[in-house]
Amino acid sequence: MRTAGLIFNTGLLLTASLTLLAQKTITVRPQEIDEVLTNPGIGFTTFQRFNGDKLNSGTKWTEGFPIEYQKFDGNLETKNHPLTSIAYFRIYWRFIEPEMGRYGWDLIDKALWTARQRGQTLMLRIAPYGTGGESDVPTWYRSLLGEKANQKLPVEKWRVDPEDPLYVKHFGGTIRALGKRYDGHPDLELVDVSIVGAWGEGAGSEILSQATREALLDSYLDSFSKTPLVLQLKDRKATRYALSRRPVGWRVDCLGDMFGFQSDWSHMHDYYPETLIQVGLQDAWKTAPVTMEACWVMQHWKNQGWDIDEIIDQSLKWHISSFNGKSSAVPNEWWPQVNRWLKKMGYRFVLRKFTYPSVVRPHGKLAFISLWENKGVAPCYRKFPLAIRLKAQQRTEVLTTDADIRSWLPGDILYDDSVFVPADIAAGDYDLAIALLDPVSRQPKVKLAIAGKGDDGWYSLGRIRVQGAAQN
Repeated sequence: MRTAGLIFNTGLLLTASLTLLAQKTITVRPQEIDEVLTNPGIGFTTFQRFNGDKLNSGTKWTEGFPIEYQKFDGNLETKNHPLTSIAYFRIYWRFIEPEMGRYGWDLIDKALWTARQRGQTLMLRIAPYGTGGESDVPTWYRSLLGEKANQKLPVEKWRVDPEDPLYVKHFGGTIRALGKRYDGHPDLELVDVSIVGAWGEGAGSEILSQATREALLDSYLDSFSKTPLVLQLKDRKATRYALSRRPVGWRVDCLGDMFGFQSDWSHMHDYYPETLIQVGLQDAWKTAPVTMEACWVMQHWKNQGWDIDEIIDQSLKWHISSFNGKSSAVPNEWWPQVNRWLKKMGYRFVLRKFTYPSVVRPHGKLAFISLWENKGVAPCYRKFPLAIRLKAQQRTEVLTTDADIRSWLPGDILYDDSVFVPADIAAGDYDLAIALLDPVSRQPKVKLAIAGKGDDGWYSLGRIRVQGAAQN
């Protein structure tokens, strides 16, 4: 094996067929950059909105209803909010299935299309109901229940009894139909599992019978084999069952609560750290995402005098990938802290060193050694192919490696591989560049925390010579 950083030269004049071949390797050490990177699947999300839309005013927000689309002027930036790669859409069941068996897929199709136009993917939750009549279960479903709908429910935040077989049949049926249509959609970032409780937040899930719990979870687990799922941090039995079927991530909806409900108890200091251990999700982040939602909004945190650095550090400790601030403004004084957060949230890839041969032959191997560091707190959960590009005036070749960046956990990563140079490539000098590609468009998708990115998204590493066949 060659030692990276050293130049090897045989120093021997053998025959022309060996000239230049295997003479030396080139080691490149890219310069790290410190800027915020907007990358797929990580960072802030918009909520019921998209990049370029106006924010909610004050400390209020909307959710669960069809999106009211704003006129777009072509500018993706939003004042007082980071550029994002994720749009979170939460909608009540009644709007997705307004009539039994007739689905309003146009609501989701339009949101997916708009997200793509704004450089985002869609995070989706279908909540069974909210707390008022306008956010109730579908009218046809309440009629179907008849007198049973008026029975006293054991949980305040339930509007219908989930133990009724009709609930699994119809709400579960909607989720199965959703999966049949959208599982694996390239613009669907993840599905937020919602089975009971107001806003789909899971209140009372711990008292469900195991049969009902499993049937409701199965509607997701059976239907989404490609798109990631995240569970509410609620119910040990639900977590144990879901993890027995497939990797799942988790989410919470009250990040930032610093004793805002009770003087001696908070989500941040009590519920989240304790429940995370109790339900067995401490290591879920290694294979599926962790996403968090603000309790109230960030301006409320500031109004209460809460410590933004402590909130950020706690979320990073729990390996957060994305944060829903409910499309509300970031307090001006907190931008330095928010930018620090964005540089750690999710993944952040730095290419530390790349070693490659100075000369290759057509139909030969281009072997390389690469040393990376993931300076974020989580892996990337999508397989963006790592590719090498050889580019000259007369020809461009993109050579895809076998790297699976989903296994690149925080810390150092050593990745050695080789790619074959096409047999018909012309001899000459080529620019060698590297990129993580969109699996559909095959264009650069993930920004690296290094200098050298061209206008086309590729990172130039140096020159390489393709040596033609030796002449006798």
